[in-house]
Amino acid sequence: MADSFTTADHLAQVLAAYSKSDNPRYNELAQAAIRHLHAFVEETGLTREEWFAGISWLVATGQKSDDKRNEFILASDTLGVSMLVEMTNHKAAGGTEPTVFGPFHLDGAPERERGASIADKDYGAPPLLFTGTICSTDGTPIAGARLDVWQAAPNLCYDVQDPDMPPMNYRGVFRSAEDGTYAFVTTRPPAYQIPGDGPAGAMLRAMNRHNWRPGHTHVVVEAPGYKTVITHVFDAASDYLDSDAVFGVRDSLIVDMSGEQVTFDFALEPVDA
Repeated sequence: MADSFTTADHLAQVLAAYSKSDNPRYNELAQAAIRHLHAFVEETGLTREEWFAGISWLVATGQKSDDKRNEFILASDTLGVSMLVEMTNHKAAGGTEPTVFGPFHLDGAPERERGASIADKDYGAPPLLFTGTICSTDGTPIAGARLDVWQAAPNLCYDVQDPDMPPMNYRGVFRSAEDGTYAFVTTRPPAYQIPGDGPAGAMLRAMNRHNWRPGHTHVVVEAPGYKTVITHVFDAASDYLDSDAVFGVRDSLIVDMSGEQVTFDFALEPVDA
């Protein structure tokens, strides 16, 4: 009598079926995902009911996503995966530490003049000037680097969450000067709750986790010849620095925002680092 078909035999069969792409990277990624998924099922003894609950959670995550909100990114953030991706891609010493992209970035933010404000609606909050220098990790200033900046407004919302807010409010794109310096104006970023009305929020509640993020300003810095860094600058006085819902806080990104000006320098890794 022939031996029964084992789970190891099944895994080998599936892996073989996913080894035929003309792109070797496709094969590598697919096979690694399959191995880990199969191992997860066996390690946990996943039941049919639990498997179906997971499928339903993924379906609901897709249904909650639209052109203004990506629930899959929110799920990735709250599971710590987004942060891990950034850490994996920025391993060289000396560069600005990365953090999560978040679900509320929008393409097409307006190009603003050096020193301009990203706030198009006045909430009565005092202005906060951000300045600094963008350099290579060897200290060479980078001219013409692009800074894509966005943050929550003083009402704890991003523009895409508040229909009464002007489009692209608290967003802007800036360029560094010949000496690598930059400047823009914002207001002190508030701590806020990430959306809790979708599958990611339900997951947090099930695990007795809160959905608060400490106050921060998002910045993506990019320049030809350098790795793009996705990062935040955090308010040192904010709550939740030690329990960020998306695991994004790093000590090097925390600054004093209690005054009228913040100075923060960015260091970019060369692409061959």
